[in-house]
Amino acid sequence: MSGSAVRVVELSSPFTRFAGRLLVGLGYEVVLVEPPEGDATRRELDGDAFVHWHAGKRSVVPASPEELRTLLTTADVLLDGSPSGAEALVDGLDDLVHVRVTPFGLLGPRTDWQGTDLVVAALGGMLAQVGDPDGLPLRLPEQQAEQLAGVNAAIAALLGLRARRSGPGQLVDVSAQACVAAALEAGTLAYLHEDRVPPRPGSVHPLVPHGLFRSADGYVGGGLGGSPRMWDALLDWLREENAAADLTEPRWQDPVERKTHQEHVFKVVQDFVGMWPKAEFAERAQARKLPWAAVDLPHELPDNPQLAARDFFTRVRTPEGERTDLGFPFAFPEGHRVRELDVRGVGADQGLVDAGDTEDAGPRRTRAIPAEQAPAQPAHPALHGIRVLDLTWVLAGPYATKVLADHGADVIKVESARRPDPTRFAPFMHLSRGPHTDPNTNGYFNEVNRNKRSIALDTRTEEGVAVLRDLIAHSDVLVENFSSTVMRKLGLGYEELARINPGLVYVSMSGMGHTGPRNGWVSYADTVSASAGLTGLTGWGPDDVVGVIYGHGDIVAGLQAALATVAALEHRAVTGRGQHIDLSQLEAIAAHMGTSLLGGPAVTPSGNTHPSWSPQGVYRCLGADRWLAVSVRDDTEWAALCEVIGHRELATDERTLTAEARRRSTALVDSVLGEWTRTLPADVAAEALQARGIPAGAVQDGRELVEHDPQLRARGFYVRKEHPVAGAFLHEGVPIRMTRTPGGIREAAPVLGADTDAVLSEVAGFSTERVQRLREAGVLR
Repeated sequence: MSGSAVRVVELSSPFTRFAGRLLVGLGYEVVLVEPPEGDATRRELDGDAFVHWHAGKRSVVPASPEELRTLLTTADVLLDGSPSGAEALVDGLDDLVHVRVTPFGLLGPRTDWQGTDLVVAALGGMLAQVGDPDGLPLRLPEQQAEQLAGVNAAIAALLGLRARRSGPGQLVDVSAQACVAAALEAGTLAYLHEDRVPPRPGSVHPLVPHGLFRSADGYVGGGLGGSPRMWDALLDWLREENAAADLTEPRWQDPVERKTHQEHVFKVVQDFVGMWPKAEFAERAQARKLPWAAVDLPHELPDNPQLAARDFFTRVRTPEGERTDLGFPFAFPEGHRVRELDVRGVGADQGLVDAGDTEDAGPRRTRAIPAEQAPAQPAHPALHGIRVLDLTWVLAGPYATKVLADHGADVIKVESARRPDPTRFAPFMHLSRGPHTDPNTNGYFNEVNRNKRSIALDTRTEEGVAVLRDLIAHSDVLVENFSSTVMRKLGLGYEELARINPGLVYVSMSGMGHTGPRNGWVSYADTVSASAGLTGLTGWGPDDVVGVIYGHGDIVAGLQAALATVAALEHRAVTGRGQHIDLSQLEAIAAHMGTSLLGGPAVTPSGNTHPSWSPQGVYRCLGADRWLAVSVRDDTEWAALCEVIGHRELATDERTLTAEARRRSTALVDSVLGEWTRTLPADVAAEALQARGIPAGAVQDGRELVEHDPQLRARGFYVRKEHPVAGAFLHEGVPIRMTRTPGGIREAAPVLGADTDAVLSEVAGFSTERVQRLREAGVLR
């Protein structure tokens, strides 16, 4: 794809800037619209915020709305994070893809609410999943709610471009709250499928037997793994080191017994882990194929041999000199890495908006088809007609293919009872009101596999691989998240895949990537988050790390794989070529670490605080475990807050007059604000503050999201569908609302192997007799 082929104009906000950065990484021309004084990020974190979010973007300062309109006539995509929206400016630009990104979306009673990363994380359900069960809810560091909105906005832009190939552009509504609510792993699913609300898990995963452990010099992440082999290997290691205690007793061979008495098992493991330096322990564990990783801080990432070997980092040229920053989530296109970026001065590309500079501005992009041939609205979803072969399991891969299926792709999930997906079969991951032994009733599986078809195929047989090859020949995309050697062992390395189907988009999603010295490391979401720096920053201070235990890393990897897939389909539409996208889940989550690498060793866990706003935090409200998230961004908002809580005198008190003064007087500020919130329901307190333009929101758990959130209800976020075995239940919705080519939840997840005959007949052209012979031979279920 030629970078000059597509122009993106960005009206930036904290919820759009990551989308612009990702599109730079894909090779698009991104034009940042700045005010005369420059974007606010130029003054944040000594300029590091601008370096990270906006390097590689061109800069213009339109002198009038007319000049901005002129620029938009040359654009393909408008990333619109402006407070009031640019709808009036784009009127009549029918082939523009207008991606509007807001904290709460464009419809519903809270469209005008103010949102920050903390507040959106609270109202979206993220804060309820992080922190100790008897402590305060804790934010994930480096603006993870904002970044979830950003990657969804980038996906939305590419979906809009793809849809424009057969019709006009469209408005796309991206709600940051909905992006968070769709990214909670089991947080809401536990309520939807088991009528329970899990407590904050502290440092222990709520489902799988993993957690955070202290080492001799820091922390490591890991646990007992997800298979009997992993438990046996860990126990053998403990025996060899005379550290097994009573875990050699036969009772501990039972995984249910280990889960029931997990606290005791973890104590034995902790005693063992505590004797080792973190890096040595992780390396010795991985040598035994055990899923452990050292908990590193962002400034340690350049020392990670896997990231270094894969050229992950990017050099950024600034007026002050060259900097090393985090790279992009995957190499694109065709294995190309963005290795160098420039930081542009304010208005450095002013020729793009100066009247009459048509040579620099370029011609208006032409429509994919003439207007009179455009299909009636609404049209098919953006990925209608694309066939995806889904070889993924658990969460990261299925989440990626879920996004593709939600937007119209025909996703064929290849399953096998001989290589079962733990989210179908493992009792400890089973979320349902029915028997935990039925592979078709698990709400975890059924959530991330809706809109898909299922075939049951034994790929451990020669005939099964032959069937798989036939399906590959008739597919547009293949996605898998196996370890790095599995496909090659099947005789299906990329060279062979490309021979079978030269136009195939092959997305691999191994934990570490297919190359590099750690490509064989065993990875779970928590171990990847540990290696990428996210876990180490999730806490109250350097000696009080809580960690991110739920599958945020899996979801990030899934979203990035979905982005990569749509980008590769666009690349194929231009060049005719498929490609292998070797996505490393480690790189995907490391790319979500914001400005942390630029900040160096000074970047350490900081709880719920903000580097320049004050107060920002979470405050107890009326009721059991009820909390309010508040961000005060400037002194005007502080004065308004003082009036709301009945302490007007603090607005002019020298101890609280400025953000810096309020940080020095944290005890006083938290005391008066906490006294006020403790007497009120969280929603009432939030409404009072939002009425004055102050970002605030209740910390919502799964029950509150489903039952009480008026904004998600107005958007129709939770969708009821009937499953043939599990019955009717609500599904988490689609956070990207395409106005012309809408995605949605069409069907509940498939029963295991329900579509085998239909897929082999319709897709691969197999006769009824051939299908029957394969079934009799045990190749098919």
